[in-house]
Amino acid sequence: MNLRELTQLASPGEGPYLEFKRKVPEEERIAKEVIAFANTRGGRVLVGVDDDGSLVGVKDAGEEEYALLSALRNRCRPEVAIRTERVPLSKKRDVIVVHIPESQEKPHFLTTRDQETSTAYVRVEDKSVEATREDVRLMRAAQQPVDVLFEFGEKEQMLMRYLDTYGRITVSQFASLANIPSRQASHTLVLLTKGNVLQHHRDERENYFTLAY
Repeated sequence: MNLRELTQLASPGEGPYLEFKRKVPEEERIAKEVIAFANTRGGRVLVGVDDDGSLVGVKDAGEEEYALLSALRNRCRPEVAIRTERVPLSKKRDVIVVHIPESQEKPHFLTTRDQETSTAYVRVEDKSVEATREDVRLMRAAQQPVDVLFEFGEKEQMLMRYLDTYGRITVSQFASLANIPSRQASHTLVLLTKGNVLQHHRDERENYFTLAY
């Protein structure tokens, strides 16, 4: 990538596939961004770019890359595969382009330093947000494609009528509608999504589901 291509890439600002960092931040923050891209549709992190898209560069690209790779080794499970390249701004400053493909091993989790707990993240618009139970289930299901068998009982028919009328439903709405526990509602919605009956959507606040046809 040359300077002209980099400038064009940064000009629209941050979004679903692009994040700016002036320098590599603390381990947790940079690992979270990389994990979110890997768990969604991939993207790029530009290190050496201000929030407004200004190209400022970093003085020691080698040191920044070392900090990045160290963070991913220490805080990502499983580790995320990335590729980096340097775009020179001057003799003393570079922008590091971190390429993160959509992972074939998702879900990836951010672990605490003691690795006692872990949290998955996904990319929603220009933010990296904590993955829900449904996000994680669907990521796992995508890695293990199997035929889905289910029966359309009274609760499923109730769900279809609701979607015909209102167009979308959340886990909590379905749980209330069918008078079932949230975990059961989640399982049913994920199962129907795996069977291509429903389509899964995500905004900053929650998951919701619509008919897939």
